[in-house]
Amino acid sequence: MMKKLSGLIGAAITASMLVATPASAELKDILSAGKIKIATPENFTPFGSLGADGEYEGYDIDVAKMIAEDLGVELELVPVTSKQRIPFLETDRVDLVIATLGANPERAKSIWFSHAYAPFFSGAFAKPDVTVSSVDDFSGKKIAVTGGTLEDLAITADAPADADIIRFGDNAATIAAYVSGQADVIVTGNMVALGITQTNPEFGLENKFIIANSPSFIGIKTGNIDLLQWVNVFVLNKKLNGKLDALSKKWLKTPLPPLPAL
Repeated sequence: MMKKLSGLIGAAITASMLVATPASAELKDILSAGKIKIATPENFTPFGSLGADGEYEGYDIDVAKMIAEDLGVELELVPVTSKQRIPFLETDRVDLVIATLGANPERAKSIWFSHAYAPFFSGAFAKPDVTVSSVDDFSGKKIAVTGGTLEDLAITADAPADADIIRFGDNAATIAAYVSGQADVIVTGNMVALGITQTNPEFGLENKFIIANSPSFIGIKTGNIDLLQWVNVFVLNKKLNGKLDALSKKWLKTPLPPLPAL
């Protein structure tokens, strides 16, 4: 009886271990499947958004296409919002995240990061008649920001108690709110501000100060060491052969600056 009971307990433990072990798309699995799923921006020009032809386009889209081409596999784009990027990677809905993902110690508890592949900085932007030169000057003002982003985390930690920080679900909603006059200041990335300036030149939008210099990194699920190594070699190769510089000039209207390597 005891022997039978021990066997049942052992089987139960083994079964629970199998259930608790998540599936992971390693490099060999992607090559074997002949397909890679990459999370890219759902609506974040010029990194990723729907073009006039109904197809997604942008800096991150082109990087995803180059990765699939170099791997020799089919590409499936998975458009995501800012808040979906890490959860989609952790739950194996995507193999990689290429969606203006900044690296910080908190996020590094959950996922791995490649070498930086794109430049990005965030700042506080406002019209000329709005006087702000630091987070302290947010006092009494309405601040539009996309919730859960690095910008949100940065200003929330230091903003005065009477700053009215209005959080939106994605960048499109944040932009729409600012453009419609719901906020005095928009805290966002330099490329978002460029887009606002291009569509609303009468605003005379100014970068009041930089919140954070946050280059973009490719997100990889923790433990996928072979995939991480391959992606880092890919990024290095595209820096050396000038293809990332060409993408920067095409989409960001600036040469590729020096980028950090992890």
